[in-house]
Amino acid sequence: MKILTIDDQQLILLSVERRLLELGYEVKTASSGAQGIEVYNDFHPDLVLVDINMPGMSGLKVVEHIRVNEKSDIPILIMSGNTDEKIIVDGFDLGINDYMKKPVSLDEMAARIKRIIGAPDVQKQAVNSDNARMLQKNCVGVVIPCYNEEDRLSGPEFKAFAQENLGYHLCFVNDGSTDKTLEVLHELRKGNESNISIYNCEKNGGKAEAVRQGILHMIKDEQLDYLGYLDADLSTDFRDFDDLVKTIETSQFKIVSGSRISRMGANITKESARKVISMTINLIIQTILGMPFKDTQCGAKIMDREIASTMFNKKFITKWLFDVEIFMRMRKHYGKEEAKRIICEQPLKRWIHADGSKLSMKDSVKIVGQLAKIAVSYR
Repeated sequence: MKILTIDDQQLILLSVERRLLELGYEVKTASSGAQGIEVYNDFHPDLVLVDINMPGMSGLKVVEHIRVNEKSDIPILIMSGNTDEKIIVDGFDLGINDYMKKPVSLDEMAARIKRIIGAPDVQKQAVNSDNARMLQKNCVGVVIPCYNEEDRLSGPEFKAFAQENLGYHLCFVNDGSTDKTLEVLHELRKGNESNISIYNCEKNGGKAEAVRQGILHMIKDEQLDYLGYLDADLSTDFRDFDDLVKTIETSQFKIVSGSRISRMGANITKESARKVISMTINLIIQTILGMPFKDTQCGAKIMDREIASTMFNKKFITKWLFDVEIFMRMRKHYGKEEAKRIICEQPLKRWIHADGSKLSMKDSVKIVGQLAKIAVSYR
C-alpha cells in the first residue's frame, strides 16, 4: 500500500515518513503542494496525507486538484494545526475522508490510516511506542547553551524529549568548552540527527553570545515557527517549557517568558543566599525597565521568528544579563505600552536550582554595575 504525505515542515515530514515505513507502507514525501501533485501523478498512491497551511499551494488546493481536476476518489486525510471551523468544513465539502488536528500522536495517525485503507499486506515488526510520539501544532527551535557541561547534560532526558515531541529541534551550542562537553553532545545526537543539532563555538564568548549565535543559526531554518532557549541543566522542566509554547501558540503574545516567582502549588527552590540576592537584583531590574516583569532572568523563553530576528541581530553588551537587554530592546523598538502587551510572563510549575552554576557570588556583585551600564546604553 502506497501513501503520499505532503507537508512543508521537514521535522513533521521525516517523522511521519519514518513511522509509516515502520508499519510497512510504501511512502513518498513532498514538501510543497505543487511538488505533491507532481509526485501524485507519478506515484499513484492509495492515500494522500496532507497539511493545510503551506506556502504557495495550500493543502485544500491539493485536495481540490485531486477531486476536481483528477476526478479521483482516492482517500485523503488532512493533518493540520489549523482549527478554523470553516477551513475544516471546506475540506469535507471538497471530499476529504478525515481531519486530524495537531498536536496528534503518531499512533493515532496510524490508526486512522489503517481504518481508511487497512494495514499493509506485509507488516513489519511492531515498534516499541510506550510513550506516544507527538506531532506538534507548530515547529519549535530551542537553543541550549553549554559551557563545560559534560557532568550536567542530561542525555536521556534530552533524547527522550526529542524522540517524543516531533515538532521540536534542539540546538546545543558548545560555548568553547574545555572539558568533554562536545563529545557528550555528539553522543547525545546519535540517532536523533533530524531534530538535534550542534553549533560549535571554538572560543568561549559567554552565555549571551552563545544563545545569540544559536538563535541566528536556527532562524535560517524556515520551517521553525517559534524560537527559544533553555538552560542545559534543565532547571526548567521540559513540561513547563512546552506550556510556554502552548501559550504563545494560542495568544497574541510575541514573547512568553518563564517566571520562577514562588506561588501556591509550584515546586520552586533556590539556595537561600541566592534567593536574597536574586530578589534584590530583580528590584533593580524592575526599576530600570519601568515595566512590571518580576523575573526577566529566567532561562526559559519562547518567541516568534520576527522577534527573534529583531532582538538578536546585534551583540549584547553584557555576557549574563542579555535577558534584561531583550526586554530593554523590546521597549525601545515597540514602545513601553506595546512591549507590555506583547510580552507574557508565565509562572513555572517546577524550577530547581541545579548545582554547578557558572554564576558565582562574586559575579552577582558585578551584576549591579552591568545593570547600570544597561540603563545608560538603552536610555
